[in-house]
Amino acid sequence: MTRVTILGAGVAGLCVAHELAGRGVDLRIVDPAGGPGEGACSWWAGGMLAPDCEGETAAEPVIRLGRDAAGWWQAAGAEVTPSGTLVLALGRDRQELDRFARRTANHRLLDGAGVAALEPDLAGRFGRGLHFPDEAHLSPRAALATLRRGLAERGITIETDIAPDDVDTAGQSKADRGQVIDCRGLAARDRLDGLRGVRGEMVVLRAPGLALHRPVRLLHPRHPLYIVPRGDGVHMLGATQIESDGRGPASLRSVVELLNAAYALHPAWGEAEVLEIGADARPAFADNLPRITRQADRILVNGLFRHGFLLAPAMARMVAGMLLDGITPEVLQ
Repeated sequence: MTRVTILGAGVAGLCVAHELAGRGVDLRIVDPAGGPGEGACSWWAGGMLAPDCEGETAAEPVIRLGRDAAGWWQAAGAEVTPSGTLVLALGRDRQELDRFARRTANHRLLDGAGVAALEPDLAGRFGRGLHFPDEAHLSPRAALATLRRGLAERGITIETDIAPDDVDTAGQSKADRGQVIDCRGLAARDRLDGLRGVRGEMVVLRAPGLALHRPVRLLHPRHPLYIVPRGDGVHMLGATQIESDGRGPASLRSVVELLNAAYALHPAWGEAEVLEIGADARPAFADNLPRITRQADRILVNGLFRHGFLLAPAMARMVAGMLLDGITPEVLQ
């Protein structure tokens, strides 16, 4: 039986573990943090499975490889809401909506009545919108917990007593540790040239009198915003994308921009409770595309950028195909 040691238990590591475990691989997971938590960038993700919308700026592989993400997550047991994405713009930014429509596909143009039919709480506030009906979203933390529970049911737990940097010198033979798959994100910069951090910040709000049924993207030439419903009046706001590997608290400027954009979407956000403010840096290469890199002693899966939950399933399948079927991944470097 194939033996594998996975370094890192963020979204990439857990997806690879789930895929390999489902194919009978004997594996262990090593992560000093003990699994998903505040120290992992996937903890702060939006959870939008939106390949068509990402086509505004992303390269073709992101769109294509992300198309099967919702089905993969559902098959893994995660709760996925397939209600699409609604894209809006304020009246003064209506040209942004036209530009977004030109750069994307698989959407339908809505008038004001169409916007209100999808999101009654936004009735009368927007005269046009774009609906991407084939997209979906999930709660990242709940999805990660689902993967972890599934692995635990197979007897696979996350080892915390060995640092990933020490896995090759922890007194184990090569046969004991098997094939090492490195999913450490930014921590793998000691192995991967050109890996950089792209900082993202988020706010979680509770507005009991306001409920969205799908992710809403509010376009703006400088401060675009997305709002993702989490249920029970709770919504996650995000969109900042800063060229920085800083992993400290969110900045005042970013939080103000997010909250101002939310207030512009609907004034009821002004009365919302601020439940959480978070920030982290996502790993990315210069082209913002993911890579599987084979080195002498390990395979590295990295560079998911802002597409962690969208692309991790495809990367996991590629790793499984490479190890078990001899299939060369299209993203192999």
